[in-house]
Amino acid sequence: MAFFAFTAKYRLLLRLCVVSLFCAHAAGEATCKLKAKFNLNGYKNIERKKVILGGMFAVHNRLASTDSNSSSIPVSSGCEWFNFRTFRWTQTMLFAINEINKKDNLLPDTELGYVIYDSCFTISKAVEGTLTYLTGQDEAVPNYRCGDGAPLAALVGAGGCDLSVATARILGLYYFPQVSYSSSCSELESRFQYPTFLRTIPSDEHQSVAMAQLVLRFGWTWVGTIASDDDYGKYGIKRFKEVVEEAGVCISFSETLPKFVAPESIQRIVRTVLDSTAKIVVVFSSDVDLSPLVEVLLQNNVTNRTWIASESWVTSALISKQADVLSTLGGTLGFAIQRADIPGLREHLLSIDPYQDALTEEFWETAFSCTLSYGRALRNARAVREAGNATASRATTNALPDGLCTGKENLEKLNNTYLDVSQLRLTYNVYKAVYAVAYALHHLEHCENGSGPFQDRSCADITKFEPWQLMYYLKNLRFNVPHTGEEIFFNDGEVPGFYEILNWQRDANGGVTYAHVGYYNSTASTTEKLILDNSSIIWHNDVLQPPRSVCSERCQPGTRMGIRQGEPVCCFDCIPCADGEISNTTDARGCIQCEEDYWSNTNHDACVLKTIEFLGFGEPLGITLIAIAVFGALLTMVVGVVFLKHLTTPLVQANDALLSFTLLLALTITFLCSIVFLGEPQRWSCMTSQVALAVGFALCLSSLMGKAALLMLRARAVKAAKTAAKAAKVAAAASEDSPDTTAIAPAPPPKNDVDPIRPGQQRVIAAVCTLVQVAACTVWLVLLPPHPVKNTAAQNIKIILECDPGNIVFICAVFGYDVLLAVLAFTFGFVARRLEDHFSEGKCITFGMLVFFIVWISFVPAYLSTRGKFMVAVQIFAILASSFGLLACIFLPKCYVLLVKPERNKEELVMPRPKLRDAAAGTGTSASLATVTNGTTMSTVSVSN
Repeated sequence: MAFFAFTAKYRLLLRLCVVSLFCAHAAGEATCKLKAKFNLNGYKNIERKKVILGGMFAVHNRLASTDSNSSSIPVSSGCEWFNFRTFRWTQTMLFAINEINKKDNLLPDTELGYVIYDSCFTISKAVEGTLTYLTGQDEAVPNYRCGDGAPLAALVGAGGCDLSVATARILGLYYFPQVSYSSSCSELESRFQYPTFLRTIPSDEHQSVAMAQLVLRFGWTWVGTIASDDDYGKYGIKRFKEVVEEAGVCISFSETLPKFVAPESIQRIVRTVLDSTAKIVVVFSSDVDLSPLVEVLLQNNVTNRTWIASESWVTSALISKQADVLSTLGGTLGFAIQRADIPGLREHLLSIDPYQDALTEEFWETAFSCTLSYGRALRNARAVREAGNATASRATTNALPDGLCTGKENLEKLNNTYLDVSQLRLTYNVYKAVYAVAYALHHLEHCENGSGPFQDRSCADITKFEPWQLMYYLKNLRFNVPHTGEEIFFNDGEVPGFYEILNWQRDANGGVTYAHVGYYNSTASTTEKLILDNSSIIWHNDVLQPPRSVCSERCQPGTRMGIRQGEPVCCFDCIPCADGEISNTTDARGCIQCEEDYWSNTNHDACVLKTIEFLGFGEPLGITLIAIAVFGALLTMVVGVVFLKHLTTPLVQANDALLSFTLLLALTITFLCSIVFLGEPQRWSCMTSQVALAVGFALCLSSLMGKAALLMLRARAVKAAKTAAKAAKVAAAASEDSPDTTAIAPAPPPKNDVDPIRPGQQRVIAAVCTLVQVAACTVWLVLLPPHPVKNTAAQNIKIILECDPGNIVFICAVFGYDVLLAVLAFTFGFVARRLEDHFSEGKCITFGMLVFFIVWISFVPAYLSTRGKFMVAVQIFAILASSFGLLACIFLPKCYVLLVKPERNKEELVMPRPKLRDAAAGTGTSASLATVTNGTTMSTVSVSN
């Protein structure tokens, strides 16, 4: 026997299940020995039929347990757990074949027969049925057709994906057509592995993508998945995960339903569902596999979950008919294949004969909980009577025993899925599959020789065609389904993916009704594939708003997602963006840095233009500073006018009146230059303000230094005269104490009638010192002048318009020079502070410079601790305060004498005065006399005995 290569899984299975011929040589003769017979239930009608259709349905849900004792002859396992839903599918195939046999326009000259087997929802039974079907008898002789009856057309089946995979591998070896009505797993799309597999149900590739689109439509990013442990569940949920994970959805848990009853596994799955925070659970499973889990979910009162159902269980009565199922599965959304009404099917279902065959007999007995066998009923009654329950038996042995079916029971009173024709979906697929084979046979039968599709344009003979010939017609088939008009054609064995979206809602009786809320069409455009009416969906606990299922709430604009270590990417913390950064989208992965002139707003979701800040003229602070500066300048001018009116008086003429006016001019400049610091910085204003301040203070301090220098020299001259007088006095006293010594009068000190420096020299000193500053400022302006800049670093939310000094070396040199002049002026004034006269100008200069230093020393920390326009305000306050200090300390005493005490404005009062204690001692007086002659101050030192 020649078999093609199988996968290891199915090769082993076939070795266990296939009954092969055992040939051995014994006593010189070749003998063939049959290993075993299969135990298959189903329907068969092949007598006097022209073509035979095969069918395979999982009428039972599992194999019955058998004795594993190897000491006796093994018996093929039977089946248990009768399934009324799949039995309806079986009857639908019979109904469709009978309907086709009655048609005059479809296979009018051919009557179809059938061979239908029960796969028991297991691979082994599906393989048994396939081999038996190919062999043509109850014994399997691989690679041989032992029957001599009508040719086999195609197999309709074999149910679940695992079953179809197993059967398709075998049928594909012989290029034998197989049309499936419920095997939707995407694995079967491979024409390389399954060349003769076709199906009337869409591939799960479409359903998995549709489920993913549904999850994404509602923004669910945290879902759990449950799949059956077969190809249907594994491939379906695998494709679903691929799509949603690519879109950023995370899987909270992924569980697999056992194929056989395993209470521990079911309990573990229930605990996982309860422990998970995911509110959405996607289930890719058949109703048979899911039913045990639903029972345990109901027992544990698992609520507050929304279930997404695959087409295999969304309309299953096995699930929806369970008591109080809506408490757990209420609001379920699911995908269902296309439904249709099949006229006459219900009547056919009601007309079955319970005595027709073993499978129908088992249906009847299961449906009515009785037995059609009189002997079995009698034995059951005897067993009950022997157990002591005699009252439950018949009074006489001649009466019918309890539990015996009459065969006349009313099927319409059944409350199971057999007669439920309201949701004919897979049933409709069975109907379409049978008609697809029939139409292919019709085209094969009515082929005209000379125009056929085969070699030499020949046709096939319907009484002895080969499977591959029928396969040609199936692959190129296009027809309209009776009663519905749906056009059917196979695109490489596949049909388009079209699904209804159903919502489990509560009907008037408290049961489940499947409300149509949308559909999915794989052939539509991208935006129109999934159509959903959100307003018609009723969610769990009759809520109208869709649930939220996220591991972490969405990060709003202004925050970014911070991934938690060791957790899925959907579990994150929302971290606020730092100052100067924004995020303007939901669930931003990172924050965006604002541009230089922009800053983040309060919510950190938009960049706004920074506030432009400078000390403007129109601000209250600016107006106040202007008023103070103007007042200072006017006050300085008033002082100048007062001095000008008293120009010829001794007080004004003392110590060079021109320097006094120069000093007043400099103070006016410093007052007024402070105004230039206000307003938006411009190139001209930056240069003017800084240079005017530097030159103004240089002129002011140079004038003060010139005045202080003369006073210092006068003070030193007075001190020298006093020292000489004191020495003369000591000498005189010594001569009086020594009688032997001839009194010799000490020589008088030299007479000095001229000041050490003249007014012209003072002016030169002031002019030179000022010109030095002017020269330095000129170089500054030429090389690296001050200029306006935008300071974005001082304050995050503001752009401070200010003046950049250009070069730190220049500004330090320029204002350092002013500091040097101030130190010299203070030093000279401090030395001259003890010069005796009624005015004490040396003290005035000393106090004025002390105020100057105090103001600017206080200014430095205040300036460094402020930002923005207040820095300018502090600088202006320092300029004004120092200017007012100099004006008050130097000119206020003089103005007081000129305006209030004019009687003191006399030459003798302005001149330095001798100390009274020297005159009282009678030892002579020394004084520095100042006389004013033609504007020249003279100093005379005299000594009297």
